[in-house]
Amino acid sequence: MSMYFDVGGETLWNPSSGAGRLFVRQVEVFEAEIGLPSGIGQGKYWGDPDTLEVDPVAFAEFVRGLVVWHCGTGHSVILALSEGFVAVSVALARRAGIEVELPRPESGHVCGGVRHDVQVPGRPPAESAAVVASLDARVREMDRSMAR
Repeated sequence: MSMYFDVGGETLWNPSSGAGRLFVRQVEVFEAEIGLPSGIGQGKYWGDPDTLEVDPVAFAEFVRGLVVWHCGTGHSVILALSEGFVAVSVALARRAGIEVELPRPESGHVCGGVRHDVQVPGRPPAESAAVVASLDARVREMDRSMAR
């Protein structure tokens, strides 16, 4: 079995059911975390949990917010937990024709801002250039790995 993530009549991603279910569950987590709806919902076959429609307008806002959130944290555990999901989301958005640019950090700039999540032991925040480079590499890797 597999799932379908569609925009209109085009399938953007056709993952296995396991990968698709995991992604959908993570969507719910990140919607709550960043406070934005994803735009991923019921597909054209009402009641079929394996066919999901992606609203490109809502998904664009969600993914752009997700990238800003991810690239703005300096917490290494949060970065590790979120990088894969963010990369899959950016790859999916780009397949939908949504322009998602990764931030262009200044050299030496470190991630983080308001410190809601303090990392203990206190380790210096990651340089934003390293976070963006890692995310960019992961997006390209995910796009190659995601079946249509």
